[in-house]
Amino acid sequence: MNTGSATPTGPLRQDGAAPATTRLSGAQRKAIVAGTIGNTVEWVDWALYSIFAKIIADEFFPKSDGPVALLSTLAVFAVGFVMRPVGAAVLGAYADRHGRKKGMTLTVGLMAAAGFVIAITPSYETIGIGSPLLLLVARLVQGFSAGGEFGSSSAFLVESAARGRRAFAGSWQQVSVAGGVLVASLLGTLATSALSEDALHAWGWRVAFIVGGLLGLVGLWLRVSVADTDSFAQVRGSGRTRTNPVKAMFVEHPGAALRVAGITVAGTLTYYIWVNYLPTYANLTTGIPLKTALLSQTLCLVVFVIALPLVGVVSDRLGRKPTMAGFAGGFVILAWPLLHLLSNSFLSLFLVQLVGMLLILGYSANCAVIMAEQFPPEVRATGIALPYALAVALFGGTAPYLTTWMHESGHSDLLWIYVSAASLISLVVYLTMPETKDKEFN
Repeated sequence: MNTGSATPTGPLRQDGAAPATTRLSGAQRKAIVAGTIGNTVEWVDWALYSIFAKIIADEFFPKSDGPVALLSTLAVFAVGFVMRPVGAAVLGAYADRHGRKKGMTLTVGLMAAAGFVIAITPSYETIGIGSPLLLLVARLVQGFSAGGEFGSSSAFLVESAARGRRAFAGSWQQVSVAGGVLVASLLGTLATSALSEDALHAWGWRVAFIVGGLLGLVGLWLRVSVADTDSFAQVRGSGRTRTNPVKAMFVEHPGAALRVAGITVAGTLTYYIWVNYLPTYANLTTGIPLKTALLSQTLCLVVFVIALPLVGVVSDRLGRKPTMAGFAGGFVILAWPLLHLLSNSFLSLFLVQLVGMLLILGYSANCAVIMAEQFPPEVRATGIALPYALAVALFGGTAPYLTTWMHESGHSDLLWIYVSAASLISLVVYLTMPETKDKEFN
């Protein structure tokens, strides 16, 4: 559906819907650009935490036991995901009642503020237990913000698209997420390469969080300047907004909610292992220098970000089911060889990361559009956000902790079973769900 300032090209059909065009208007392109940039800068702070996990462990927890400190840091990472369903319910409902624009403006403000708090919180040696407690509060706020972000931004981008370009438009939601991880990875690469170990621990990692917070303010400005979508305007104009979108979503669309959760299982698990945490995991398990691992991640993310919209175009032509099934089936088959190829060399890590990220394209290019196509606009932001956040909290937020625990327990060789099993669950969902490429959408 076009944004509020866009005008459909061609006559209306007899049912009153916009013509089935695949051309994006200038207003639609502007909305997609503004939404993408705003999303990108919001996810920088979220990704910085996992990139600097080992340093944060040294700063915010007692240094007497390194593995325990790291596991504590990753537990805080996982606890942040507990707030994502809460944020999804509260902020998703807010976006369905008051508009996608207002929802997205609130989420980016919360994310930036929490990033600044992490940047300025004194270390454990300075204020003791207050340090990890402040870190915990900041991550809870970021988790709350991230929970509402996905539903609001996905609904905004897909509703801003021409009918035949919905996957292309929706893919930019994940371009923005990966772009945020890429910017965070670049900041991490610069910090670890340009600074000494002492300087990096003393203040370098904090500068990265401050930069992330400042970028968040840029995202806030962009979101204030963009118009809301026609889909929401029509819902509000016709009086179809729901007092309780969460209840309406569960009562009226339970099958769609379960489908969104099933769609997410393999996607979030593989994403957080391959895109977010693999540099730290490779550093722990193989001893490869963190700066080398971050360089590999940065290069792979460049390929990933460029390829995402292209796979979105493929999905608009071939359909959601084949492109998503290719992703899940690929991990069912390749999880074992990929994880067993990981070694203390740049080339090995780069190949493992690249192949994994190329497979994840099938999920990431489709997730926003396929979820948006499950719900009507009056519960769309909530319907996307809440089931997705529940699955992410269970499978994505625990992924770094579980992979580290497996390593510390001597069971790293079993990680592939976890990845393959999750991928098999989602593969069944993809193969049995209805194809929505040509579904009527408003």
